[in-house]
Amino acid sequence: MAIEVRKVVLESVGDASGLAALIDDGVFDADGVVAVVGKTEGNGGVNDFTRILADQAFRKVLMEKGTRPVEEVDEIPMVWSGGTDGILTPHATIFAKVADEGPASDEPRLAVGYAMSDVILPEDIGRPAMVEKVAEGVRRAMAEAGIEDPADVHYVQTKTPLLVMETINDAKARGHTVFTEDPLESMNVSNGTSGLGIAVALGEIDMPTAEQIGHDLDLYSSVASCSSGVELDQAQTVVVGNVPGAGGRYRIGHDVMKDALDQEGVYRAIRSAGLELPERARAEDLDGRLVNVFVKCEADPTSRLRGRRQVSLDDSDVHHHRHIKGAVGGVVASAVDDAAVFVSVAALHQGPSGGGPVAAIVDLG
Repeated sequence: MAIEVRKVVLESVGDASGLAALIDDGVFDADGVVAVVGKTEGNGGVNDFTRILADQAFRKVLMEKGTRPVEEVDEIPMVWSGGTDGILTPHATIFAKVADEGPASDEPRLAVGYAMSDVILPEDIGRPAMVEKVAEGVRRAMAEAGIEDPADVHYVQTKTPLLVMETINDAKARGHTVFTEDPLESMNVSNGTSGLGIAVALGEIDMPTAEQIGHDLDLYSSVASCSSGVELDQAQTVVVGNVPGAGGRYRIGHDVMKDALDQEGVYRAIRSAGLELPERARAEDLDGRLVNVFVKCEADPTSRLRGRRQVSLDDSDVHHHRHIKGAVGGVVASAVDDAAVFVSVAALHQGPSGGGPVAAIVDLG
């Protein structure tokens, strides 16, 4: 079996017609879908219900067009990142297993693995216990993908719980404290703790101390893309990498954007995936070979960008997540000539401070 990967646009909040069309056209079977990573058009916050609507729409199509029981369809990892600020387009990237009809080859090709962690308790978020649980989930997802060498992992997408008043009060009732009592801030903390778990699993860093979580910004993973929400109480982990002999046409690579203007970081990730580009690349050099790019970003905590003062962190009207997502979305979309790119915020411990990881999937034909 090989992995087929396609991108579809969401024409409305609950639109899954792109998925249905791919199945009807025989690109892959409904029962072959193994993961979905997408952007929805909500506010990207704790109460973003568009993630749930998209999730329901995609699972409904898989139930209607496939034979798997509802219990199996419910287990398919679907990671939805809310918020398409600026010019970003709501879309989904679909990964599916298909029969590999091409000639046998030892060339590295796309492989995907999935795992759920142990339950992450409210008091775990932002603490070493969560780092350990996420790391163990990443290792199991690697094994499922057939990836033995951490260097062959180029993208790890997680979805983890965050804190809401109900879970905060639950922890207190059981005699525990929580990292923060601000639900929105807990999104950033949950993402960052997951990023450290990924970094530990892949050997990028040693196990951090409790004091380093959320504070030591020199600790990060260069392949982590972490989201959080109220939809689950475990770490849902999708590992994407390359495996020799996996078959198929696709390969993934990664790099990092050093800051919000580092358009070259996108091209470095595409080159890492195996697509040859000139030294001064432009969107037309991609020749239709790019499937999608996946980017994490954040407003630089120093409030400086290449020496220039930035004011988004001081804005009381529009949260800095909205500012930076729209800005980086424009930079990345311009680099690849496509507004349907995956750009997500809250990049604590994911890539260098003020920048973020970039993963790129290309079709090598």
